[in-house]
Amino acid sequence: MRTLLLASVASLSVLAFAPAYAADEAASFAEAITNGEASVNFRYRAESVDQAGFADDALASTLRTKLKYETGVFQGFSAVLEFDNVTQIGNDDYNSTLNGVPKPVIADPEITAVNQAYIAYTGIENTTFLAGRTALNIGNQRFVGTVGWRQNDQTWDMAGVISKPVEGLTLTGGYVWNVNRIFGDDHPFGDLDTNTFILDGKYSGFEFGNLTAYGLFIDLNDAPVFALSSQTLGVRFDGKHKLGGGDVTALYEAEFATQSDYKDSPLDYSAQYYHLSAGLAAHGFTGKVGYEVLGSDAGAGSFQTPLATLHKFNGWADKFLGTPAGGLEDFYGSLSYKVGADGPLKGLKFDAIYHDFSADVGGDYGSEIDLQVSKKFGKHYYGGLKFADYNSDGFATDTQKIWFTIGANY
Repeated sequence: MRTLLLASVASLSVLAFAPAYAADEAASFAEAITNGEASVNFRYRAESVDQAGFADDALASTLRTKLKYETGVFQGFSAVLEFDNVTQIGNDDYNSTLNGVPKPVIADPEITAVNQAYIAYTGIENTTFLAGRTALNIGNQRFVGTVGWRQNDQTWDMAGVISKPVEGLTLTGGYVWNVNRIFGDDHPFGDLDTNTFILDGKYSGFEFGNLTAYGLFIDLNDAPVFALSSQTLGVRFDGKHKLGGGDVTALYEAEFATQSDYKDSPLDYSAQYYHLSAGLAAHGFTGKVGYEVLGSDAGAGSFQTPLATLHKFNGWADKFLGTPAGGLEDFYGSLSYKVGADGPLKGLKFDAIYHDFSADVGGDYGSEIDLQVSKKFGKHYYGGLKFADYNSDGFATDTQKIWFTIGANY
């Protein structure tokens, strides 16, 4: 299947379309290599976890370094190579998922890895073919994401195509044969062997927003995770619209998806996903309320999103990285403010989020408060302080997390 798909991508690029080479492409292969672009990223993070049930808190102090090189384009072809390294600064005073330390988990083990290594073909107008290892995010990352919050990315060994056949329409399709998870190769489930197909179509030509339809067919080939094999079909609408004189902007989104067991899954279930949110933005303030449901089929199976950037959803304390058997209902409200006035505080951003969690089938789970302050400094630097406080009402345990992050991009 992998060989066949790669051959199909190559055949399409050579036979089915007329090349559309750009005027600024390299004149030779050597020039494409030597005239590429290099970048480096540093991100230091201190993370503290106070979790009920553990005698001691966990503290992780890690530095992530990314080195990336992207070649120029020659006859429509280009390539990307990126390495990343996560190094502990000081003692490993936390359970990294690899070291067995009897403290709360902070999933940032020491790693040196090839983060991305892929070839792209852009010789067809408004179309990109790619094959290799890539850090691909789709949409809002609710179903497919790189988990960029953690120090090591989740990436995909895949072949895919991204096309914009008409104005406002973006079509994405891909076949994934391996998921490189954030835990690294030394973890028993750091890699997931899979036959996964991703389909996504987004149309942004409507005045009031964007309409997206998607399909995700996950077939996992490792026995311990067979139960996460699933097929998902969904539709999403999101957008914003200025009200009155334009000082206030309305924000809205609505999404529905249905999921069932697939391929080697031992489960027999069907569950639904709903997400509704609405908000207003004005003068640097943004307020939202939302209701998200990951349904349960009477406990026989629940709606799962194992390839998502899960930290973005359902609380920063990460208590719901896997949906409980009873499903999950998340009623939340958020308030943000970004300083817009000129001066040293310009760009300073404050975020506050409250979550009330309960089961789709069953009772309450708990609640959470999330707080964050962040800022970019000039073109290259950024920093932030972040806090999460989960209060259990019968599910998991009380947990408090604090993060301090500084970074630089060159």
